[in-house]
Amino acid sequence: MDMTQITEYVQPELLILVPVLYIIGMIIHKTEKIDNKFIPIILGIVGILLSALWVVATASLATPSEIAMAIFTAIVQGIIVAGVAVYANQIKKQATNSSSQG
Repeated sequence: MDMTQITEYVQPELLILVPVLYIIGMIIHKTEKIDNKFIPIILGIVGILLSALWVVATASLATPSEIAMAIFTAIVQGIIVAGVAVYANQIKKQATNSSSQG
């Protein structure tokens, strides 16, 4: 599965979160106060929260079914956009490591 296939699952309005989360990850990494292994988890949580904010702002939450769908959408979209941001970071690292070795 490549990046194009993964991004097909992201709501178009939420694609902006990918570079936002990527930048947040870079900022966290540069602080050196948080271990790198926790950055994907932090980005996942931030992605879910930002996705939830979008869902609450755009969805009707009148019935329990709509609320459940909003929660599901926020969690799934948040995880996907965080995953794409981390994936993009790994591709950049691989490209940087490949070019410095060759």
